[in-house]
Amino acid sequence: MNPLLENFFDRLARTLALVIVSLCLMPATSHADRVKDLVTVGGVRANQLIGYGLVVGLQGTGDGQDITFTGQSVRAMLDRLGVSVTAPLSDYDASRLNTGAINLKNVAAVMVTAELPPFAKPGQRIDVNVSAMGKAESLRGGNLLLTRLRGVDGQVYALAQGALTVTGVDAGAAGSRVSVGVTTAGRVPGGGLVERVVDSPFETAEKIILNVREADFSTAAAIALAINEKFGDGVANAIDAVTIAVDAPSGPNQRVTFLSMIENLDVKAPEPVARVVINSRTGTVVISRNVRVTAAAVTHGSISVKISATNEVSQPNPLGAGQTTEVTNADVQVSEQKNPMVLFQAGVDLRSIVDAVNQIGATPSALMAILEALKSSGSLRAELVVI
Repeated sequence: MNPLLENFFDRLARTLALVIVSLCLMPATSHADRVKDLVTVGGVRANQLIGYGLVVGLQGTGDGQDITFTGQSVRAMLDRLGVSVTAPLSDYDASRLNTGAINLKNVAAVMVTAELPPFAKPGQRIDVNVSAMGKAESLRGGNLLLTRLRGVDGQVYALAQGALTVTGVDAGAAGSRVSVGVTTAGRVPGGGLVERVVDSPFETAEKIILNVREADFSTAAAIALAINEKFGDGVANAIDAVTIAVDAPSGPNQRVTFLSMIENLDVKAPEPVARVVINSRTGTVVISRNVRVTAAAVTHGSISVKISATNEVSQPNPLGAGQTTEVTNADVQVSEQKNPMVLFQAGVDLRSIVDAVNQIGATPSALMAILEALKSSGSLRAELVVI
């Protein structure tokens, strides 16, 4: 390589290293979150709807005559439409039988579900989900007949009807079969029509209730403080780790404007609870930034992790203006049978253990076992969540 280029790349590498080290040594800066990202408004919630209906127009992939309630539903629907059904219900093509039989292979009984958004008004459209509940093999190409969607109180809040969109594909021939996705469930985009309003306490309640998404006393107190600094003392009161009661204007328009201003307030929320989340099925481990561990020694199979901490005092220069500070120095050692020992200087935090274990190529299961052992011994200063 050209000596000039070699010298240039060498200086570039040293500069990048200094930049990276400087970024790592920079203290963590606190950031502000919007109130709307931290809370939900009490009483402003969605409602679940459910109904039973029929999907017609299938190409022989429906329930068939073995599902008795499908035939009963078809007869009842036709009776309501003024059609007297005397012909048999069959799986076969009526043209071949020449008897006028209804082909139930083209019909499927389904459950229809939807979510009614808060403040939904009559005439607005919502998406609905359709799922087969019988022996239907596919709902592709089907059309959902008019279905009543009820709430938990039994009242009808929406009507659903329309053509289904099914993303799954299931095809077979000559003993071979290919299946991609799910063919027995689909959606009707905008197929639901809202018919009834759900009463909400937002317009009539004396106070607006804000519920913190993650229960935390510090977060609730910080939000109440930010609101009071903006609108005056006593406007907001933190009731507990979740609930914040806010004095609300009487007029609906004023309430909307007032709440929009509160939602966009910036709050310097405290650090979240130290937490380690382990997904035992996928081998995923997520560690929050403020997780710490005390001095401990862990052995797992052929992997050995040892943490030793020493407390020292750093003295400033005699003529300097510095202060005496306590410094914690830690040594983290990881060893594995037939593997070299890893030794480096680090602080007493969980990331040191994770990095050390990763250097020797430990499996996710080994890391999970080490974390669980640290928690059981009391050395892990964090909440351990296994999902």
